[in-house]
Amino acid sequence: MSAIVARVAAASRSTRLSLWGLVVGILGLLIQWIADPGKFPVFPPGVVFIVVCGALVVFTVPRWWAPVFSVLISLWIVLGGWAAGQLTPNFRSDNVGTVAGNVVMSLGLAFAAVTGVVAMLGAWRARGR
Repeated sequence: MSAIVARVAAASRSTRLSLWGLVVGILGLLIQWIADPGKFPVFPPGVVFIVVCGALVVFTVPRWWAPVFSVLISLWIVLGGWAAGQLTPNFRSDNVGTVAGNVVMSLGLAFAAVTGVVAMLGAWRARGR
């Protein structure tokens, strides 16, 4: 456990912010699950995907491209969900918990994507010096 904490502490500020964005995304999914458990098979599968991608970021922290996993999972869930027509109906739901969970998830994942890109650009520039 202390090795994981050390890896996260060694990450850039933007990379850590990206990981926090993933945590907020998970929180949003959990809010949706609590509000309407029938929408999910047993447990929201997106949580597992986000956790795996967050772990990949942590384990690749020394690399400049480590936050790419935050960016990819965030864009896959938010843009993919929107393009597939699955995100928009959740924003229009009569269930307040579903709407709130979607807002929290989308904002957290959008934040993770933006800070992940910022982290990679900063690390790439620092690498070139």
